[in-house]
Amino acid sequence: MSSHRYDDLVALIRERQPACGTTTVVAVDGPSGSGKTSLVGGLADAASARVLHLEDLYPGWHGLDATPPIVHGILGAIAVGNVGAAARWDWVDDRPGPLLHVPPAPLLILDGVGSGAAMLRPFLSLLIWVEAPADVRKERALARDGGVYAPYWDVWAAQEAAHFAAEETRRHADVVVHTGA
Repeated sequence: MSSHRYDDLVALIRERQPACGTTTVVAVDGPSGSGKTSLVGGLADAASARVLHLEDLYPGWHGLDATPPIVHGILGAIAVGNVGAAARWDWVDDRPGPLLHVPPAPLLILDGVGSGAAMLRPFLSLLIWVEAPADVRKERALARDGGVYAPYWDVWAAQEAAHFAAEETRRHADVVVHTGA
């Protein structure tokens, strides 16, 4: 993504009022491999934002539906000026790990599938949807995560499809970013 595009997004973010206490929260959602994390990295640098990667919180390969309530708890704490906390997921041992602490900040970007869920939208100042063609997404995801993700691609894709259909996340997005050919 060009620095010009980041500048446009940063300007849009700065126009928004905080909806989570004094924290402006931007969600970057979309299917796996669409380019969310790359976009978030550049955007966080351009806007001096703290990032919460939802992959740190998903409770395993079947845990997408459990994640928005976890994030809701974190954002609820931040909204009243407290530090949000949740167990970080230990992907190696497939169990909850140590607590992840998320303090209030001027700008927090949520990176991951489910970050634009309906229960989280009251805390969001901006929702960005990222998309790419399915073949591009799968190639990116498998190249990024190698053999670890391959056996779970179909399981995760089915959860995403059901989640996005129920949540209508793309329809609620303020901005849509296309990252693939």
